[in-house]
Amino acid sequence: MERYKAAMVGGLIAGVVTTAVMVAGRKSGVLHKTLDRDAVDWIDDLTGSRAMIGDTGTSIVEFANHLGASAAFAAALPKLRELLPSLSPVALGTLYGTALYAVNIGCIAPVLGITEGEVQAGPRKATERWAVHVIQAVVSAVLAERLASGIDTDSDSDFDFDLGLN
Repeated sequence: MERYKAAMVGGLIAGVVTTAVMVAGRKSGVLHKTLDRDAVDWIDDLTGSRAMIGDTGTSIVEFANHLGASAAFAAALPKLRELLPSLSPVALGTLYGTALYAVNIGCIAPVLGITEGEVQAGPRKATERWAVHVIQAVVSAVLAERLASGIDTDSDSDFDFDLGLN
């Protein structure tokens, strides 16, 4: 599969995985109120969506947004691979997930009013949010590598790299 398409498909799958992690984490008590619930509250605050389509409908809107963002962010992975060719997908995903967390949750989300800000959230909630971003980016990077593994490895545009787990 072409490397950008592979990355975006990997991002979509990672979006499903991280949503499952957040839901399971909340239901088990391991995680507190997760970012997806903050986003549902934000959507409702802006649009009154719960009154029109209910909590489930608002959650579906947020999930669709989450999947779109996951695919869009994963589209950067092939370029990051070119810039950092020696990193394993796990290392690349960890760095990229950390960067996404810093920009999206540390800067943009508080300005938009989606979150309260990471200092106010406290270290546990901030760590949970960071970990979910890292999981998302690592899953995206690993899946992108696997999905793109059929392309010509003699090409300059390949997305072939070792997982670094051996």
